[in-house]
This record gives sequence, structure tokens and C-alpha cells, in this order.
Amino acid sequence: MHCVRKVTEDLYWVGSNDRRLELFENIFPIQKGVSYNSYLLLDEKTVLFDTVDSAVGRQFLENIAAVLNGRTLDYLVINHMEPDHCALIEDLHLRYPDMKLIGNAKTFPMIDQFYGMDLGDKKIIIKEGETFSCGKHTLHFVMAPMVHWPEAMMTYDETDKVLFSADAFGTFGALDGVIFNDEMDFDRDYLDEARRYYTNIVGKYGIQVQNVLKKAAALDIQMICPLHGPVWRSNLSYILEKYDIWSKYEAETKGVMIAYASMYGNTENMVNVLAAMLADAGITNIKIHNISKTHVSELISDSFKYSHLVLAAPTYNNGIYPLMANYLEDMKALMVQGRTVAVLGNGSWAPQSAKLMEAKLAELKNMTLLTENFAVKSALHDSQMEQLQELCTKITDSVNA
Repeated sequence: MHCVRKVTEDLYWVGSNDRRLELFENIFPIQKGVSYNSYLLLDEKTVLFDTVDSAVGRQFLENIAAVLNGRTLDYLVINHMEPDHCALIEDLHLRYPDMKLIGNAKTFPMIDQFYGMDLGDKKIIIKEGETFSCGKHTLHFVMAPMVHWPEAMMTYDETDKVLFSADAFGTFGALDGVIFNDEMDFDRDYLDEARRYYTNIVGKYGIQVQNVLKKAAALDIQMICPLHGPVWRSNLSYILEKYDIWSKYEAETKGVMIAYASMYGNTENMVNVLAAMLADAGITNIKIHNISKTHVSELISDSFKYSHLVLAAPTYNNGIYPLMANYLEDMKALMVQGRTVAVLGNGSWAPQSAKLMEAKLAELKNMTLLTENFAVKSALHDSQMEQLQELCTKITDSVNA
């Protein structure tokens, strides 16, 4: 049975939700599932914007047939060729053999790579700024390369002032019947997942996102229709401002995120003592992560969110504790930068982790280090409490600056 929502007078949400999938891209845990959004425009010609993942293919095809109500599908606009948005191209081609595909010069080689389809004269190749009329609606195409694939683009409906934004402005989390941002408590239910989605999937491409935001600023956008998560039909400045902050690698929140690894509890004790000191000093916006139990995508998300980071880990095989090393590599890959950081090490006979972590952080852009090889041997002792208190004061002064 079909399950659709009306978006505008002529536009329908025909996507679906997957609450069974445990790992998005087989990497990121998604306890709340994910939505795959697709949109169908009924005009003199019918136009579908993107498809969905094969996991929800049956629901999607039923939705399409229900909205078309006997009409054929004339055009498919392909904004993004990642398989969770293009898996049903071949199915649609078989069901609607006269359907034409609209994409850019980088779209169609990827269709051939994935599906080996002979599209013949069914291809319409468009360029930046070109328009396409399907009746009373005029579509305007905006290239968005590397947000976050090279062929990515956005489509702007000049008539209804709707931006089909591909993976931009998306979020993890299934849609619970409600699909519009003003039907839900976005901050409570989706903000953390929107940040985690952006920082881990698009985070590396801040410059490219900034370029697209400049293009978007020139358009009169009244609604944003992303490929994951809610449709934005009110307070668009909220999500646009979030993307501006994240893509500039600016801290969203003044506070301290502490990420630690601890094999036997001694490093954990050290960060607990520091956290209590910070709280006594008036810093109450503190988040602590045990990296052995926290997925690295959450660590990256909070690395973007918080202005100050504390990384604490023991020495392991004369190197950095493996999960901390992995986190540091992800920080580098996803362009975490511009943070103030303190590093705490531990080691029972040859404490190396602090200086090795600091060396890794030196590879990141614009990082301010508040420590220099701060390390304990096995456990924190009274003799180092004054030094830890001095570090607390440095962090507090920096947060409050």
C-alpha cells in the first residue's frame, strides 16, 4: 500500500523509511533508522527527483504508481548518483520505457558504471544555470561538486521556490509520519543526528559547501527538500546557519568535550577529576566520551560542536591507544580544525601517548595546544594535582575568553 505526503499543490513526497538498517554506508550506527526521500512533481509533464535505496524499493514503486494515478513518468532528475538515491533507476526505466533522464556530464558515466544501461536518446545533459520547463514549473540546475560526490547537483523549482538539495541539509533518522521541520521538535529529535550526518559524510568538503551556500543565497528559496530527513518549509535560516558554521569549521558551542580511553580505570579517573575541577570553575557545558564505547562518528560530531577538546589515553605498544589513534586519523580526514586542545597521557614505564597525540594534532589546521607532554605514570597522584588544576585554569580562561 502506498504511503505519500503532499508537499505543495503539485509536489509529493514519495520516499520511504528504513528502520531495519543498522549501519549507514555499513559504517555509521543509526539507531533511529534513516529516510530515503524522493519527490514527484505533477505538471504538464511528470518529473521525479531522485530514487531511493533498493531496501525500500517496493514501497517506493507503489508510491510512484499511486501518485501518477495512471499517468506515465516523463522525466527523472538525478541530483546524486550514490546508490541509496539511485538504486531504482533501472526499475523505473523498465516500468516507464519512455522516461528521459536529466543529469549533468558526470552523471551518466556513473549510471554506466553502476548499471551498464544503454540509455540512447533518453539522456538530457544539463549544465550549471540551465533551465528546463515541464509546464508551469521551470527547473533551474545548480552544480554542487564534491558535496559530497563529484557529480552532485541541486535543482531549484523557480515556480514554487523549492530547492531539491541532494545530500545537503540531510540527517540520519527515519521520519515518523511527519516530514516537515515545523511538524517536529527538530532540536530534540534530529539536530544531533543532522550534525553527525554532516560532519562525517560532508565534513571534509567545507570549501565546497561554502561555494554552494553562496549560490543558494542568490535564490529565493522557500522550501528545501533534501534526500534524507525533514523537508524545511519554515525557519530555513536555522539550517542554513548551521551549515555555514559547520562548513567554516567554527565551534557551535562553547564548552569542553573530553574523549578518553582507559584500560583499567586510571586514565578515566584523571579525566573525571579534571571534569569536576572544570565544573567547580563554572564550566558546566561538558561532554565526556569513553571512546571504547562511543562510535567514532559521535566523537567527530562533538569535535565539530565543541570549542575545546581534551584527549586522554594510555600508551599502548609504545604508541597511541588504537581507538584514540583511529579517532585522530578521522579528525584529520574530516578536516577538524580551529579547536583548543589539551592532551593527557598515561604509561606505566614509558609514557609516550601524550607527545604522540600532540604530534598528530599538529598535523591539523589551526589547533591550539594547552599542554606539552602532560603524562602520568600508571595513575594520577597528589603530586600532580596542582599541575592538573593549572590546566583546568587554562581551559577555563580559554573557554571564557
